[in-house]
Amino acid sequence: MLDHLIKGATVVDGTGAPGHVADVGIRDGRIAVIAEPGTVTDTARTTEDATGLVLTPGFVDPHTHYDAQLFWDPFATPSMNHGVTTVAGGNCGFTLAPLHPERPEDADYTRRMMSKVEGMALKALEEGVDWSWSSFAEYLDALEGRIAVNAGFMVGHCALRRYVMGAEAVGGQPTPEQLETMVGLLKEAMDAGAWGLSTTQSSTHSDGDGAPVASRHATPAELIALSKAVGEHEGTQLEAILAGCLDQFSDDEIDLFVDMTAAAGRPLNWNVLTIDAGVPERVPRQLVASERARKSGGRIVALTMPILTPMNMSLGTFCALNLIPGWGEILALSVPERIAKLRDPDVRAEMLRRADSKEAGVFRRLANFGRYVIGDTYSDENRGLTGRVVRDIAAERGQDAFQCLVEICANDELRTVLWPMPTDNDPASWALRRETWDHEDVMLGGSDAGAHLDRMCGAPYTTRFLGDCLRGRKLLPLEQAVKMLTDDPARLFGLRERGRIAEGFHADLVLLDPERIDAGPATLVHDLPGDSPRLDSRAIGIVSVRVNGVETIRDDEVTGAIPGKVLRSGRDTRTVSTR
Repeated sequence: MLDHLIKGATVVDGTGAPGHVADVGIRDGRIAVIAEPGTVTDTARTTEDATGLVLTPGFVDPHTHYDAQLFWDPFATPSMNHGVTTVAGGNCGFTLAPLHPERPEDADYTRRMMSKVEGMALKALEEGVDWSWSSFAEYLDALEGRIAVNAGFMVGHCALRRYVMGAEAVGGQPTPEQLETMVGLLKEAMDAGAWGLSTTQSSTHSDGDGAPVASRHATPAELIALSKAVGEHEGTQLEAILAGCLDQFSDDEIDLFVDMTAAAGRPLNWNVLTIDAGVPERVPRQLVASERARKSGGRIVALTMPILTPMNMSLGTFCALNLIPGWGEILALSVPERIAKLRDPDVRAEMLRRADSKEAGVFRRLANFGRYVIGDTYSDENRGLTGRVVRDIAAERGQDAFQCLVEICANDELRTVLWPMPTDNDPASWALRRETWDHEDVMLGGSDAGAHLDRMCGAPYTTRFLGDCLRGRKLLPLEQAVKMLTDDPARLFGLRERGRIAEGFHADLVLLDPERIDAGPATLVHDLPGDSPRLDSRAIGIVSVRVNGVETIRDDEVTGAIPGKVLRSGRDTRTVSTR
């Protein structure tokens, strides 16, 4: 007997093949039968008529930070609402394990670091996670049996360094014995099911004390030693972030990436490839790393987003503006001191110069303050400004755009919410994206879901992208778009029997309405532990989501079921060798 039978859906199976109408039966968490409509002879406990709907594999998000959120939100919202059934966590060098059992202060350091570098609410980290583990194995075990999505995790380089070197991890270099211990700790984590190593050397990543995070102090020799260890385990990967990921790689950075993937014999993915027709040289430069890797026995995959991710800014709290060179020290002042500095014409002029300089990299796109839209305001002086564009207000007041924006924010004691209009929403940029997606080493992803919670909302990229393909720009046929969200990431990670609708595969499935599929606007909600805020977005046109055969979403509502699995390397992933 089948557990469930979906009748008459248009099956888009993840391979890129044309969709076809079929009945799909599920038994024991697997796809048991795919047959012509009306030909299934087995009885089923439950059935549903899916005529006019599209059935796809569950979406795989290759870059998330749900490491903490899954403890208070096993449903990985809003990603699961938008059809994501498998998430890859532990990215960018940051994980909650391992933690040294004899240094309880390491947990506090990790919480403050995650709050600063990944924009997770400190109260939520303190109140929503029990922090009872030490080893990476214990961390994975703490999630086992209590999550609704499938989740796999890399080991963060910062956690490895902190465990072995303590406070010396920031600023110090390991002794040969310490490096050997670090390698052994990584191997233990992979034996327990970690997917591999993640690391960062990005200049934007600082800890809760404002110091460069631990992995930024690692030498190439240390990174190569850890990469070699990854290559000794089945079903493993590398994930890494360098300063050049934000704009264009230096020659040394390309050398490092190539050496790491070649040493491991495993794919290395990085994020995020920003595609902008206004900077046409960026994509070719970034993909030099991939071309060189293939010649050296490795593979480097660039993640890129197929949508323009909504994000808000503020002069009052930490956001991307703090990462512009020279801005961080000003925006870290007390609110009265900050306002005084921002009102100084000479200070503003220097800030604008730095924001528009080459050193600002991809953050240059944030420097056109006339294109900002005013969001929530909090003072009588700003009444009626919500939804208006700064350049229009500035013209009325006879001010330059940045001066106008500063005065609006000062009226709200810097609490004003700011929405930058994207600079890369032109036809030429979309044409360049479409061309770039065809590259064999470019993959969709980079949502950062679970991080930067009150600043950006990348999780709905799946539904928004499909809606765009079906009713918007129509850059890709549905079958190709689904393949890019399902089978492509599943194959990169070597997921066993996931990413496709095929008999014998795990029944990770999305049933959607092609006439409605989309994502709602990002809205601020206060539903984290400690009443902390985050941006959320409703899924439109998602009829049902199933994880391992069990329904977890029905009409954008969580069912409460928790059938997800902690996906462990080797057991749930196979080796994707680059050699």
